[in-house]
Amino acid sequence: MLFRKCAACHTATEPVNKVGPSLMGVVGRPVATAEGYSYSAAMTAFGAGKVWDEDALSTYIANPRFVVKGTKMTFAGMKKPQEIESLIAYLKDPAAAK
Repeated sequence: MLFRKCAACHTATEPVNKVGPSLMGVVGRPVATAEGYSYSAAMTAFGAGKVWDEDALSTYIANPRFVVKGTKMTFAGMKKPQEIESLIAYLKDPAAAK
């Protein structure tokens, strides 16, 4: 499962922040708004007025540090469009993957 690449820093099935914010309900959520997570100034500025829709997530997941220069996220990104699409499908409905 592709989320294993993310699981060291994120959760997707519970509202628990780890090194990164919980990704539970991220699709459709305003950027930089996970309850109780301390976002970088770069992510907060990037997120002003934006929502994590599928297009925004696809772009970000492909190269987080390019999209948000100064983000705390150290992940280099996913390069294969099919993997990104599958990851977003999982984030939309993690229960369906079980």
